[in-house]
Amino acid sequence: MTDDDGHDGAAYLAGSPVRIEILRALRREPRRPADLTAAVDATRTTVQRILAGFRERDWVVKREAAYHVTPTGTRVHDAYEELLDEVERAERFGQFAADLERVGADVPAAALDAGDLTVAPDRNPLAAVDRITELLREGGGAEIRAVSPVVIQQFNEAATEALDAGAEITLVIDRDVVETSVDSFESATDRALDNDDATVYVSSNRIEYGLFRYDDLTCVTAYDRRNNPRCVLESRDRAIAEWADDRFDSLLDDARPLSVVLEGA
Repeated sequence: MTDDDGHDGAAYLAGSPVRIEILRALRREPRRPADLTAAVDATRTTVQRILAGFRERDWVVKREAAYHVTPTGTRVHDAYEELLDEVERAERFGQFAADLERVGADVPAAALDAGDLTVAPDRNPLAAVDRITELLREGGGAEIRAVSPVVIQQFNEAATEALDAGAEITLVIDRDVVETSVDSFESATDRALDNDDATVYVSSNRIEYGLFRYDDLTCVTAYDRRNNPRCVLESRDRAIAEWADDRFDSLLDDARPLSVVLEGA
């Protein structure tokens, strides 16, 4: 097999939207050229030229004046549609995947198949923050395990509401935000130290993405280079939950209680 095997056929099909439209139409049912002309909004000359290209590649055959997709043509069609789906998925999840890969999060590829994504566009930069806040508030009564590279007022308020509703929270924060947490959010820090249902740990390693888990929900947050939350994935997939639990346990193993860190300071 050479490097060019299959490339010419793929390039031919991708070279014009009308080509895949015709193959798609024939995949649904055999059609005559005149029917295809109306179905894909193309001239008869264009349709005939494309059908000739398909016949040359053995993707279709002509039988009783109608064109039928061959088994190989069916496979080409289905594979191309899968490719289009993957490209569309890549466009939607691209920023999320790139930001997490940049920091070595190694999120399973299954995350792109099994979750809802909230992206913070430039016109609504707080979209991810708002969604995380909403989900945290809904965690009242649950056991919440969370990791965060930043301290944000909205997160503190949502966590307080969840605690008031009976949640138990175990949080691992980045070592570089401890001072900010104490200086800017003194009441939240005091509550974290005094509340038996809230336990805060300080990671010995840098944290560059966020996650939290409760019940069967896993949320993974990607941050940009300025440490702003940009994308949050919500998933109930077991593989994503296991990955998040493993990441949380790994960070927790190398973390120290906030009370110990503050005493040392």
